[in-house]
Amino acid sequence: MNILDENIVANQRERLNGWHIPIRHVGYDIRRQGLQDDAIIPFLLELRRPTFFTRDLDFYNRNLCHARYCLVCLVVGQYEVATFVRRVLRHPESDTYAKRMGKVIRVTRTNISVWQPHAESEIHLTWHK
Repeated sequence: MNILDENIVANQRERLNGWHIPIRHVGYDIRRQGLQDDAIIPFLLELRRPTFFTRDLDFYNRNLCHARYCLVCLVVGQYEVATFVRRVLRHPESDTYAKRMGKVIRVTRTNISVWQPHAESEIHLTWHK
């Protein structure tokens, strides 16, 4: 299940829906608006294989790695979110639930940084053309 944080503007959800990418948006069609950051992780643990997309960099923390979810922190403009969500979901290193689960990922226009459970350092990936 792909989930957008409520800090992502609604038109980005609409773009993803237009591309037939299944997405749920906190505060719109899942949970209530105003869900606090400290409630996000317990919420994700209730779900089946969630990938949580946010623009909140506080979630890019290696201590948040957990086998039952994936966190993706998007360091892109608010109107670029849908494009980068789609790119993450199509990237060869993250194109299935199995490849994403347990990871905390930071996405920028130029690269992808990944924390994996029990890793001593980040992995850095490049975007494929």
